[in-house]
Amino acid sequence: MSEIIEQLKKVPLFESLSDEELEAVGQVVKLKSFPKNTILFSEGDESDSFYVICEGRVNVGINDEEGKEIILSRLGPNEYFGEMALMDGEPRSAFVMTKDACRMMIISKSDFKKILSSKHEVMLNLLKELQRRLREANKKIESLALMDVYGRVARLLIQLAGGSDPGVQIKDKLTHQEIASMVGASREMVSRVIKDLTNDGYISIRRKRITIHKNLPYNW
Repeated sequence: MSEIIEQLKKVPLFESLSDEELEAVGQVVKLKSFPKNTILFSEGDESDSFYVICEGRVNVGINDEEGKEIILSRLGPNEYFGEMALMDGEPRSAFVMTKDACRMMIISKSDFKKILSSKHEVMLNLLKELQRRLREANKKIESLALMDVYGRVARLLIQLAGGSDPGVQIKDKLTHQEIASMVGASREMVSRVIKDLTNDGYISIRRKRITIHKNLPYNW
């Protein structure tokens, strides 16, 4: 129980709760581990659980009409997912797949709803997070509508690096296919963009880790 409470304290959703309230939440939490590349749920699945990531990362995505995978976001430790379907009762709107081996806290649908109804601070924190994600989704839609592939790749790299200061490095090891899935483009086009950015000294790649050396162009 002490391990679960210490983990809950790190999650922004529960940060305003007292130790007593955290213990009450901890009573309904189940800890579970998942191997790399495990599909936790798919689009259209019935929703029955809320997940908090303790260790590892997951990809959240959808499949288009042609079956091509589009990654909407990547979540890591102390982030959570699965709350929307639990709140509106609709089927899952996206799939979630583990990027690494993961350890997670899982709360059932009924227990999650009880927490939201009895702990107003948790509901407020959840609304703030939903608002943040909506803003990010709007930015992604804007980039898909208004930017060419160079702009989308540049924006993604800056986002993953946490900035564009010279020498900043992206911690994740990224393949061209992963980048393509995140920006809604073909792998071939992304490979061309990455090659151009590398040849002109904007970025360098070592062991699949990208380092940004100067401000990235949003078009070519």
